[in-house]
Amino acid sequence: MKSYKNRISILKKIASEARYLAVKSVINSGVGHLGGSLSCIDILTVLYFDILNISKSNLNDPNRNRFILSKGHSSIGLYSVLALKGIIDTALLSTFRMDGSILSGHPEAGIPGIEHGTGSLGQGLSVGVGMALAAKIDKKSFMTFVLLGDGELQEGQVWEAAMAGAHYKLDNLVAIVDRNRLQIDGLTDKIMNLGDIKAKWQSFGWILRSVDGHSFLDLLMTIHSIPFGNKKPIVIIADTIKGKGVSFMENQVKWHGGAPKGREAENALKQLKENIVITNK
Repeated sequence: MKSYKNRISILKKIASEARYLAVKSVINSGVGHLGGSLSCIDILTVLYFDILNISKSNLNDPNRNRFILSKGHSSIGLYSVLALKGIIDTALLSTFRMDGSILSGHPEAGIPGIEHGTGSLGQGLSVGVGMALAAKIDKKSFMTFVLLGDGELQEGQVWEAAMAGAHYKLDNLVAIVDRNRLQIDGLTDKIMNLGDIKAKWQSFGWILRSVDGHSFLDLLMTIHSIPFGNKKPIVIIADTIKGKGVSFMENQVKWHGGAPKGREAENALKQLKENIVITNK
């Protein structure tokens, strides 16, 4: 725990700032998907500021790690983290989803730091499998990480990709499931019961780890302890809270999409500002 203390303090500060930027951007544009963005920002922060060797200076380096946001509608969460990482200009966030902006509702190839366009749910893991397989063929050491939504696991293509990942022994591939238990129409288990997610992944031949998706210590220790090199892909089930960080958004399906307005917008930004002050102390 002591060895992680300083890092956790820094990561908490970054995540708090990313949440503020994400909410401010969606309020400004009037459209966006905040619920799932806020649930995965802690995960994205740990990846970009501790795990991945990705920076503005090495975006074309063939040995860089790869990251795919399969749940592409949570793009503003990723853009906010990319801005704080210095990969995109923070000023661009004010143009999110506006005419002429490069920051579209779903990530697109051509945006700095975006490896592949996503948004049609269920396809991102297949892209990740392809990247990880290419690394094996080319004898490259880079890792590929794919972040999926739990509602996205209802897509059949996810499981075709899971089969392929195990078949090709892609121990350089990590899937992370943002398990916030809500999708656009309600609870994931009510819309299409996912059953025992952990048992499913294990039955497909993946090494499984479970984490608290908002515990920086849990995320750091889990990812750093992954047994790479054993010829199996890895999946991390991260238990999260949809709308994390804004009290009236937490665990509320109505905030899957849409922008807060009026007093709700003021309240959201106030809460997030206060949290930034707390994490700075």
